[in-house]
Amino acid sequence: MKSTGKVTGIVSNLVTVETDGPVAQNEICYITLGETRLMAEVIKVNGKNAAVQVFESTRGLKNGCMVEFEDRMLEATLGPGLLSSSYDGLQNDLTTMTGVFLKRGEYTDPLNHEKLWDFTPIANTGDKVSAADWLGEVKEGWLPHKIMVPFSFKGEYTVKSIVPEGQYNIDHVIAVLTDENGEDVNVTMTQKWPVKVAIKNYREKPRPSRIMETGVRVIDTLNPIAEGGTGFIPGPFGCGKTVLQHAIAKQGDADVIVMAACGERANEVVEIFTEFPELIDPHTGRHLMERTTIICNTSNMPVAAREASVYTAMTICEYYRAMGLKVLLLADSTSRWAQALREMSNRMEELPGADAFPVDLSAIISNFYSRAGMVILNNGKTGSVTFIGTVSPAGGNLKEPVTESTKKAARCFYALEQNRADKKRYPAVNPIDSYSKYLEYPEIQEYLSEKITKGWVEMVEKAKNIIRKGKEANEQINILGDDGVPMSYHEVFWKSELIDFVILQQDAFDAIDALCPLERQKYMLELVLGICDREFTFDDFEKCRDFFKELINILRQMNYSEFLGENFNKYQEQLNNLLSNGK
Repeated sequence: MKSTGKVTGIVSNLVTVETDGPVAQNEICYITLGETRLMAEVIKVNGKNAAVQVFESTRGLKNGCMVEFEDRMLEATLGPGLLSSSYDGLQNDLTTMTGVFLKRGEYTDPLNHEKLWDFTPIANTGDKVSAADWLGEVKEGWLPHKIMVPFSFKGEYTVKSIVPEGQYNIDHVIAVLTDENGEDVNVTMTQKWPVKVAIKNYREKPRPSRIMETGVRVIDTLNPIAEGGTGFIPGPFGCGKTVLQHAIAKQGDADVIVMAACGERANEVVEIFTEFPELIDPHTGRHLMERTTIICNTSNMPVAAREASVYTAMTICEYYRAMGLKVLLLADSTSRWAQALREMSNRMEELPGADAFPVDLSAIISNFYSRAGMVILNNGKTGSVTFIGTVSPAGGNLKEPVTESTKKAARCFYALEQNRADKKRYPAVNPIDSYSKYLEYPEIQEYLSEKITKGWVEMVEKAKNIIRKGKEANEQINILGDDGVPMSYHEVFWKSELIDFVILQQDAFDAIDALCPLERQKYMLELVLGICDREFTFDDFEKCRDFFKELINILRQMNYSEFLGENFNKYQEQLNNLLSNGK
């Protein structure tokens, strides 16, 4: 039987409940406040007392209010209709709510129970199936949405019957399965799964073996992320974390996009809701929203709901991965998730770690990142969840606990730099501090050699070395002045600037430059490195001028004339000054 209890203490969203029976960690309960029922989650059990975090405002809550425990964890409802939808962290459909804001105690259904779906069976009567096996499929937009044996089923089942091809709603019984004890079980198009438990109904989880193309040169060329890999984007406020994520969402080589806005400012969330339905998918020519799901919790929502949003988003990703699809999860920002964990930890008076974050913050972040990855399904097909989160360190301090803990879990690190953002060099990713550990994988190196060209990794390392030497030369020039360093320093610096202008900087609003395929990236990097490999003598102004004219003509072909063409006179003046001083 389900346990009940009554409220004995209230500290903001943390409520102490005296129970009359056993309750479980992370169990869901409802607190009755007049005609309103507030959802909460058990986060600590001490004898007969349970500490629960309420997903709503606790304003007006009193001691003695009745509590009913549900004997289940926080679950996500999974089925056709998730794409093109917008939810909060509890999977309330934000498009069907009454009014501008969700009212306290108002919980909406995430799926449409009346819509009919064109069902096509895959399994046949008599087939042996187990959890996550495909029974049939419906078309969700233009993507095949597999109807699967519920993930919670244990053991092997026999398909007793399955409905023929036709139109059915999500509540219609599409198959009857018989378990090992001879009992029949009805299966519909929907199922539920606890969001804080990873879905592991697959055969194998191998190391990533190919990269996920994002169309962003500073990522794909210098520090690529693997399909099924993990990465994060830390940086100060205003450096372009959200814009970079939106560019990846629009251009990334993925079947399904899940955007998780965890604790973001309301204006950024409004931009997502207003802009995403209008964006055109460059890969298909259809609306991007057709393959996108948005999970949104703004910074003014209770901490418990903010924490739930990232778990709900990841569960939806794992669901689509079990269909053999490539899923991309973008979380903005995991710092707000960590701050929600800190608030709850402090209210429970737990022993604090660094900067008052929970002492197990690193383990929590690592466990969450580990849910991403490429998997081999039971039928031999592959699916993947690629996860890229942003971190918003206070004051741009990349040594703070959330950034350091995420570094241990993520394999790609894209550090945004305030200095580059101030110079309007977008994306403002620091090419020296950033890295991708996937470049060290033999499988990835072999894939890049076959996909792009042999020796691609060596070319990338060569470009990085030029950038690194150029930064060192620039520091020397700034300290000693133009005349205080040899001409070779200027040569190295301008070669690094050439790579910066052509490769690192990218116009997200330009029709051509916004999406850069790997073939174009290969052409650009080979051309730029070919220029950098040339030997130049700066003893003849005519030769220098001819060189810069040739360079500008090349860059004009690449759509960079707007920047470099206006600065040609400045370069010419600098060369005149150097030559007049005997350089």
